[in-house]
Amino acid sequence: MSPPARIAVIGVGNEFRRDDGVGWAVLARLRERGRERPLPPGTLLATCDGDPARLIGLWEDTDLAVVVDAAHAHPGTPGRVHRLELGSGRLAQPSTTSSHGLGLGEAVELARVLGMMPDHLVVYAVEGAETGLGTGLSPAVAAAVEPLAQAVEDEIARHRDTAVRGRP
Repeated sequence: MSPPARIAVIGVGNEFRRDDGVGWAVLARLRERGRERPLPPGTLLATCDGDPARLIGLWEDTDLAVVVDAAHAHPGTPGRVHRLELGSGRLAQPSTTSSHGLGLGEAVELARVLGMMPDHLVVYAVEGAETGLGTGLSPAVAAAVEPLAQAVEDEIARHRDTAVRGRP
């Protein structure tokens, strides 16, 4: 029997910069939900400040990496979620940018060059409204947390179903 798939769910951001903490909030919600419905064995829940080296270290050697991060969009709709998926190609450039100095795109390209990409990468980018100092999410972004936690659980279930059936 093969070992369980290694899955990483990474909440990126800074919980002390308001909506930039949405990734951390989704991870906290997944941990709460996990008391009732545990995630599959081999699933890592981790938070990260967005540093490319730390991101790469968290998703290295994974079958699936799911990243939840805040994003800036122009024009923006706070709480709107963008889903980006990367298999073997390049990460599509969305109409949003990371709320960090170096974006996720740079981490992806660095990981690609170093041969440290996950087998499958899914990014949920949440448009934020407030990124000033402070804690707590804006109402629109807070409303996205529960649906995002469910979307991440669904992502993991789809991945496991695909792995069981065998990849085409």
